[in-house]
Amino acid sequence: MWLLVDIGNTHTHLGLGNERRVVRRGQVRTADWASGRAEAALCRWVGRTFVAGAVVASVVPRVTPSVRRAVRRHWGVPCLELNAGTLRGLRIDYPRPRTIGADRLANALAAWHRVGAPVVVVDFGTAVTFDVVDERGCYIGGVIAPGLEAMTDYLHERTALLPRIRVRRCRSVVGRSTVQAMQAGAYYGYPGLVRAVLTEIQRQMGWTGAAVVATGGYARLMAERVPEIRHVWPDLTLEGLRLTWLAHQAPA
Repeated sequence: MWLLVDIGNTHTHLGLGNERRVVRRGQVRTADWASGRAEAALCRWVGRTFVAGAVVASVVPRVTPSVRRAVRRHWGVPCLELNAGTLRGLRIDYPRPRTIGADRLANALAAWHRVGAPVVVVDFGTAVTFDVVDERGCYIGGVIAPGLEAMTDYLHERTALLPRIRVRRCRSVVGRSTVQAMQAGAYYGYPGLVRAVLTEIQRQMGWTGAAVVATGGYARLMAERVPEIRHVWPDLTLEGLRLTWLAHQAPA
């Protein structure tokens, strides 16, 4: 098995993959790498599974060395870090490739591999990111906006009376309490941002039916309100890491 590690701002997503697919998934809190709790949890999660190699995507550079040390300490295997220089298969047409988030490259690679091009990936994480692969099969850039949870947390943190909420499906757009009103704003309002960005990408690129793939924590919830989203794949980033490791094992 190959260990797949996607280090995000809030959670580090874990996967075990083989030549065909991601076969197991889990997560730890990214903040817990500093205390060693995440490393211990990773070891328990892997258990006695044989690990032949590891591949890492990170948007939290300070945590990456901790993950690499853990892989070396417990399994003694190569640890490949995904970036613009190690990406295989998908081409990049972007002014400063090294500045592209590794998770965005993994998402674009996996989506392109599954549905072809052109394709737009929407990742509902701490930020919501839109990544674009054009008809040539080139990653050309994207859009970054505040994530759904970040938006609602900001309301709580910057106001005296608005509580922290859990975003969920709403039956009515008219809230009958403060919490319901905030949930309605997220559930009915946020998809407008997503649809506006997707519409403008298609218009400016001159496309009429590019595939849209969603991933991340709120992908399924938002797909209910965004008809442009054709596919929801929770494991998209891990799949991109799996494909990266596979490409590096192929004969030159």
